[in-house]
Amino acid sequence: MSNTSHASNSRDSSERTSRSEKSDEAEEARGSTRRKAMTPMEVVRKGSAQFVELTGLEAESVSSFARTDDGWSLEIEVLELSRVPDTMSLLASYEVELTAEGDLAGYRRVRRYERGRSDRRSGG
Repeated sequence: MSNTSHASNSRDSSERTSRSEKSDEAEEARGSTRRKAMTPMEVVRKGSAQFVELTGLEAESVSSFARTDDGWSLEIEVLELSRVPDTMSLLASYEVELTAEGDLAGYRRVRRYERGRSDRRSGG
């Protein structure tokens, strides 16, 4: 009877180990499907590229970048109209909204100006 009991305990232990290994494998599989958080540079690159592809406008720079409750917000400076001399070219600032995954959710133009002009200061 002690041999039977020992064999039964060995089988139970083997089954527990097998179940534990399967649980670990399932957890690893779930972890590999989760997205790694995007770095700020990845967000800026991905957001800029999508905006340029969608609008066909040439991006000059990203002048602001912030995390929002829903994802990310970028302000992208673009060349809207090239003129000669270059200081007369028209630039614009676009606010670009991205999802948490960095996908384009929307954009709007917030400012348009000549390259050679600086912002007006209020209050003298």
